[in-house]
Order: sequence, then C-alpha cells, then structure tokens
Amino acid sequence: MQEVITRPRKSSLKLPWAWQLTIGYLTIMLLLPVSAMVLKASTTQPADFWRIAVSPIALSTYDVTFTTALIAASVDGLFGTLIAWVLVRCEFPLKRVVDASIDLPFALPTAVAGLTLATVYGDKGWLGGLLALLGIKVAFTRLGVGVAMVFISLPFVVRTVQPVLEELEVDVEEAAWCLGATPWQTYTKVILPRLFPAILTGVALGFSRAVGEYGSTAIIASNTPFQDLIAPVLIFQRLEQYDYVGATVIGSVLLGISLLILLVINLLQSWSRKYD
Repeated sequence: MQEVITRPRKSSLKLPWAWQLTIGYLTIMLLLPVSAMVLKASTTQPADFWRIAVSPIALSTYDVTFTTALIAASVDGLFGTLIAWVLVRCEFPLKRVVDASIDLPFALPTAVAGLTLATVYGDKGWLGGLLALLGIKVAFTRLGVGVAMVFISLPFVVRTVQPVLEELEVDVEEAAWCLGATPWQTYTKVILPRLFPAILTGVALGFSRAVGEYGSTAIIASNTPFQDLIAPVLIFQRLEQYDYVGATVIGSVLLGISLLILLVINLLQSWSRKYD
C-alpha cells in the first residue's frame, strides 16, 4: 500500500480589512513623519542643502557615526555568534539568567546605559581605572562611543543567530566527523554557511541601531567636534540653536543612508530563505 503524503494546506481565513488597517497604520506612524522631514528638507535651496550636508563638521560626524557603528557591529558579529553558540550548545549554571540578560540593552533606557558605561569606563571606574594605567582612555573619547554602540547592538546579533543555531541538525555535524572532518572544518564547511545569512542580518540590524543611538553615546562621549561628535548629537545641537534647516538636512542624509541599510537587510533576509 502506497503511503499517502499530505501537504499542509494554506489557511482559508482571509481578513479583507487587515491590509487596509496595515496601510493606514504605517501611513500614520511611518510615512507621514518621514514625508514631513523630507518635504521640510526639500524647501532648502539645493546649494544650501549641499553646503550643509557636506560641511566639515557634518562630514566628521558621518565618519564618526558610520565608521564606529560598522566596527561595533563587526565586533558584535564575532562575539554575538560566539555567545549564541554557547547559549545553544552548552549547559552551565545560571544559563537562563545569562540568556535573559542579553536583552538588557533593549529594556534599559539609553541614558541609563550611557551613565552606567561612563561610570564603569571612566578614569576612576572599575575598568576605566585599570585601562588608564595602560594609557587607554575610554570614556569621553571615540573609543567610548564604540563601546556604547557595541553594548546596545549586541542583542540584535545574538537573537538573530540563536534561532538558526537551534534549528541546525546535529546529525549533519556528526556525519562530517565520521567522514574525517576536523572540528574547524565542520564549523567552516557545514555550520558557518548556514549561519552566515543570519550573522549578516544581525550585523546589519546592529549597525542600523548603532547609527541612530543618541542617549548612551551622548553621555559617554565628550561630544567634541572633529573628535567624537556623532550625527544624532549634532542634530540635537542644531535644534537647540533653532537651526531647524540644518537639523533637517543632516537628518535627511541619515534617513537616506538608513533606507539603504534597510534595503540591504531585506536582501539578506531573502537570501537566508534559501537555507530554510
């Protein structure tokens, strides 16, 4: 008797109003605010827009913001993958506590995170004091900005890689070992290709989050132009000076770059479906 293979059927439940509600909600919460800022920036003369967007201080903040965020996201890509591996493949005391603490940057207010990091990495802090003996200054420097970005973007990598690791079949790894593969070969040839899309997605999410960070970086950095001043802080400074045009122009530049990042994230997510 032949075995009958049944395939899961798609749900026949359709909600005609769901897409209308979705479009309405996205329009109010996302499209209108973004459109308002773009329209505000479009009222600026092209020459003035270009002058503000590529001014020396603006270019310096772009460099500090995006370069530091890229380095921070790359560091999180390495250590976030390692942490996810330990949480999935290892058993140790207080594992649930460690797992829950990964989400702490999500729940912790950014100002509190900045104050905590400044206290720990200050010249008289627990770690900052030790590093100061080695001639390494963290707080109120560009390195401090990087530490803050690493802190707030780490959960994105861990929570993106962790579910993929949980779904990997251990039998495939054992088969590779039986065929003579070393642990390093098993990781690079069998595990890493399936993890790579998730790692890239987590890095991209962490990078975009670090670019928009304000609270923690504003506290742990000295916010000195051409040193550790980031673009979000520059926007806030322009608003304090009632320079709404300058703040809008710089915000529009960040918006454009963020949209490109989101496009890359969507492409990476589409690519990762090939491994499902």
